[in-house]
Amino acid sequence: MEYRHLGRSGLLISEIAYGNWVTHGSQIEEDQATACVRAALDNGITTFDTADVYANTRAETVLGKALKGERRQGLEIFTKVYNPTGPGVNDRGLSRKHIMESIDGSLQRLQTEYVDLYQAHRYDYYTPLEETMEAFADVVHAGKAHYIGVSEWTADQLRAAHKLARELRIPLVSSQPQYSMLWRVIEAEVVPASEELGVGQIVWSPIAQGVLTGKYLPGAQPPAGSRATDERGGQFIQRHIDNQDLLERVQQLKPLADEAGLTMAQLAVAWVLQNPNVSAAIVGATRPEQIVDNVKASGVKLDAGLLEKIDQVLEPHIVRDPNRTTSPRPRP
Repeated sequence: MEYRHLGRSGLLISEIAYGNWVTHGSQIEEDQATACVRAALDNGITTFDTADVYANTRAETVLGKALKGERRQGLEIFTKVYNPTGPGVNDRGLSRKHIMESIDGSLQRLQTEYVDLYQAHRYDYYTPLEETMEAFADVVHAGKAHYIGVSEWTADQLRAAHKLARELRIPLVSSQPQYSMLWRVIEAEVVPASEELGVGQIVWSPIAQGVLTGKYLPGAQPPAGSRATDERGGQFIQRHIDNQDLLERVQQLKPLADEAGLTMAQLAVAWVLQNPNVSAAIVGATRPEQIVDNVKASGVKLDAGLLEKIDQVLEPHIVRDPNRTTSPRPRP
């Protein structure tokens, strides 16, 4: 495993991080989730990413149990706040009330006194940014988080938050966007802004929820037990597996991966790590052997010729428009 600085901060993280969106507390049982965490630790992963909303807070609880007994100083634990975690009108968003209550809930579930990175899961158009950043500053100054990050924010939002963070003397060091061979939205604006500000990307879905592994074959039903067959996670990839031309083109990546001596999953993870602004690629797993496979992408260098061939194969389905986002729409 190789390690990278998170942006221009002094924090080193494993360049492959383990995430538990739609797995822990949801798609797989707790014993299986713990086995995946053990595989991650055994293969050099020290960085673990979760969120309070995952599996209605259960994902944090499962991760906390799985990491219990590990040397805390040897781990980087990340979580997020924004999405609803209860029925109340204030159980969501980036208000001071929700942030201050959410960090305490997350720490309790994760069984830790602090998180290394506390992230705004989406941009909150309903709360003044000043209120959000002042609450984050209090979380950092109270020792409950070491660093602050954001997820799926635009370049302009990132610049505004970073300016306030500097004024409040807190380290805003990361952005967590979707990024893969197929989804390159961040390249036009977010990455240049991040390079300017010293912010690093911790990217999610580098294998496009499994599509880039090649396991979804054109004209065939999804494999039993795959994410596409799970009612709690399958909706996120349905648009991909319904696209027969895309599935056929993904199969054309197989000889390219073979030529590089990689599995298709390793090729996809290694691809995002070629971007120097990427600090880590988040991978998930339902089985320990998936972790063992993914970590072999660490340290892999892909030559320019191979990168060009990948672009030629996937070009009709690559999304680059910086106006495409997974963030919620602003208030009317």
